[in-house]
Amino acid sequence: MSAAVSVLFVQILRLKPVTDQGSRHIRIRSLKIELNSRVGHWQSIDFKHVLQNWFKQPHTNWGIDINAFDESGNDLAVTSLRPGEEGLQPFLEVKVLETTKRSRRNLGLDCDEHSTESRCCRYPLTVDFEAFGWDWIIAPKRYKANYCSGQCEYMFMQKYPHTHLVQHANPRGSAGPCCTPTKMSPINMLYFNDKQQIIHGKIPGMVVDRCGCS
Repeated sequence: MSAAVSVLFVQILRLKPVTDQGSRHIRIRSLKIELNSRVGHWQSIDFKHVLQNWFKQPHTNWGIDINAFDESGNDLAVTSLRPGEEGLQPFLEVKVLETTKRSRRNLGLDCDEHSTESRCCRYPLTVDFEAFGWDWIIAPKRYKANYCSGQCEYMFMQKYPHTHLVQHANPRGSAGPCCTPTKMSPINMLYFNDKQQIIHGKIPGMVVDRCGCS
């Protein structure tokens, strides 16, 4: 027997302040989706242009409204209320890419795999969770972690007096400065817990933003 196929319509609306000039909703997209009624289904929707406008004009961010209807126009629940399916709520994933324009205050060297730089430098490194087989992580599937590598010359001793003194006083050997992250930032992650529920969390110290000698 063939599986039953259902047709549903999804409407995505952007909210705006309530005024006397008309509706509070601005339609973003309308989708017609065919799916197997016996199997769960994720639907990805691109909100890139909406987010770009929100970044330019944050005061216009009043949220979005997602509605689902069947072929007869009856409202459908976007989330499931059945026990064990609490993790099926919609979520919004935002990816922000670093531009090539850098701040003058952002000290520290940036290198790539072709660089001949021997000094302490930040190198690009992409961590791929799918390559690890970590299928319990929903998003991001991969991210730019970066890492530090390189030599710290003797002149850096003047910047770190304690290290300079330990270098001379330590009888057990060298204690010179090493190339290490001096600034790190977190990433937001969505993942399944042991109950198969979707958890959102901010994981600290996941991205190396700057490297230095210390």
